[in-house]
Amino acid sequence: TMQNVMENNVTAGARLRARDVVASIEEGQSPADLVVGNDDDVVVQIVDVTGAVVASTSSLSGDDPIIRLPSGASRVVEHLPIPDDDPFVVVTATARSAGKELTVVVGRNLDLMKETVAHVTRGLLIGLPLLLVIVGSTTWSVVGRALEPVESIRKEVAYISESELHRRVPTPPGEDEIAKLAATMNAMLDRLEVGRDKQQRLVSDAAHELRNPIASIRHHAEVALAHPDKTEVSEVIAEILTEDLRLQRLTEDLLLLARMDEGALELGMHPVDIDDLVLMEAKRLKQTTRLKVDTSQVTAARTQGDPGQLQRVVRNLAENAANHAASSVRFSVHETDGHVRLEVEDDGPGIPVEKRDVVFERFTRLDDARDRGHGGTGLGLAIVKEIVTLHGGETQVGDASIGGARFRVVLPSHA
Repeated sequence: TMQNVMENNVTAGARLRARDVVASIEEGQSPADLVVGNDDDVVVQIVDVTGAVVASTSSLSGDDPIIRLPSGASRVVEHLPIPDDDPFVVVTATARSAGKELTVVVGRNLDLMKETVAHVTRGLLIGLPLLLVIVGSTTWSVVGRALEPVESIRKEVAYISESELHRRVPTPPGEDEIAKLAATMNAMLDRLEVGRDKQQRLVSDAAHELRNPIASIRHHAEVALAHPDKTEVSEVIAEILTEDLRLQRLTEDLLLLARMDEGALELGMHPVDIDDLVLMEAKRLKQTTRLKVDTSQVTAARTQGDPGQLQRVVRNLAENAANHAASSVRFSVHETDGHVRLEVEDDGPGIPVEKRDVVFERFTRLDDARDRGHGGTGLGLAIVKEIVTLHGGETQVGDASIGGARFRVVLPSHA
């Protein structure tokens, strides 16, 4: 503490005075000449081995030794036999003169130290509360201004709900942590809004797609009930079965996409020969369509993946090409540089450059394929992209060498 520091300083001053007296005695000066003075703040006694006072300052004249201490020790004495009633710190030192041992006792007044400590204490008692008030007020003001953007962000976030995802939190100027927090929250809100809009579009599109086969089934059933004598049961059953199959496929596609979105689709990873899947699908197209199917560019290629899901990829690409081809479909499979490249081309109208970014989105059908006669629900290519991504691959669309669209799938190869 400050009192201890000041007391140590006074003690050090007394020791210096004692050393000076000792040095003078050992140089041969008379003890009586060394204690001359009338300084009430410093008192000196020189005592011999018998305890007799050899010399002392005038304030201690005729008094017994003020204290008995080992040489080099110090002690605070509250009352000395002098008119001044202040406390003194007293130190001792040993001197030798003419073969005799003398004890030098020096005392220094502690009153100035105590007054200083008292003044400082009073100042702290008065000034510290005021200082704390000033510092507290300043801190409150500064922190309040610094946290104003946080409060603005909090208020805005409190108003944001699922129906208010278009709102954004205010971004303060600068590049500090609060500005970065606001930017991060706005980016999060962007993602949430996109996800919400995507989900709403999916629900709306799914409802629209489901309504068509349901309405068709109902129509055929009502007609058959209203005109049983004019209805061919086999024709009605065939129409209902066609719509039911369409409804079943749409439902299965939606369930598959939902599992993918939830991360619940488990892939059974095995070595898969892509060329075998392609040749199998090409054979099916030859048997079920009048299209010319070219597989001359199919070579051996193997990847690691789920056979069933990769078969779905090939099937969806083949059906998409068949739905849009004028007369021919071409398959090609190559394995180069650690990748398997599968391409499916058709000679149909192709895909405009400005629409290639959305062709893999869900329920996307281009203008020339909007009628239900082409089949498909607009989910096939979306499923292709999702499955390929899960297998660590990528999908691309471009112009075919035979005039229409070319869909390319690139997958990691498996040795």
